[in-house]
Amino acid sequence: MSDQREIVATKNAPAAVGPYSQAVRAGNLVFSAGQIPLDPATGKLVEGDISAQTRRVMDNLTAVLEAAGTSLANVVKTTIFVTDLGHFATINQVYGSYFTAEPPARSTVQVAALPLGAQVEIEVIALT
Repeated sequence: MSDQREIVATKNAPAAVGPYSQAVRAGNLVFSAGQIPLDPATGKLVEGDISAQTRRVMDNLTAVLEAAGTSLANVVKTTIFVTDLGHFATINQVYGSYFTAEPPARSTVQVAALPLGAQVEIEVIALT
C-alpha cells in the first residue's frame, strides 16, 4: 500500500464549506468527507423532505467517488448522521435504492444538529 495521499475534488459535488477536502485517496482506499444535501450548482440546501435530502447526499457522494476513480459499488463502509431517527425508514428506502446488491457495512447515528440545518449527512470509505 502506498503511503501517498491524493486530494479528490470535483465541481459535480458541493465545494467544501470549511478546511477539509471532499475526499482523500490513500493507497487503494477513498475516504469521503461527510456530504450534506447541498446542490453543487447553488451551494444551498435542496428543498424538500428527508427523501429529497438523502437523494442529494447520495448523488453528491456518487460524484465524489467518480472523481476518485471509483463508485458506490466499491463502498465498504458508510456512516449516516441524522437529526431525527424517526426518519430512519425513509432514509433506508432511498439509501437502499443506491445499494441494491451487497450493501456496505453501515452505522447510523442521531446527532443534535448538522451544518447549515441539514437533516442528514453521509460519509463513505471505498476501494479504488
